[in-house]
Amino acid sequence: MKTISIRLHPGQDLLSELDRLVADNQIKAACILTCVGSLTQAVLRFANQNESKKLEGFFEIVSLTGVLSEHGSHYHIAIADEEGRTYGAHLLEGCKIYTTAEIVIGICSGTEFLRTFDPQTGYPELEIKTATKE
Repeated sequence: MKTISIRLHPGQDLLSELDRLVADNQIKAACILTCVGSLTQAVLRFANQNESKKLEGFFEIVSLTGVLSEHGSHYHIAIADEEGRTYGAHLLEGCKIYTTAEIVIGICSGTEFLRTFDPQTGYPELEIKTATKE
């Protein structure tokens, strides 16, 4: 597995920068291996909710997980506030870096992640394509 490591800087948008990295590197299939950092603003969509929620303050990123692909990525984040209260949800655009976000991404060679509509869930879900050996 090949890896890409990046550091985001104050004011950058976490989701936008991840999407840009995917596009710039034409990533077919990858995953977040680790991420530590902080935010001053988080825009999240909590489980089974249609609307997003914007949180402002100072938050530690305690976890970021996801699958990345130029065909569509899917991320979840967990953040903790100044009292240690933790929020976990879908990562949306608008999450602004406070001091840093240090991210390591694993590239899955020989694999392609697609997003295919699943009639059972009503959402585009992960479809995994692996290269066949000849």
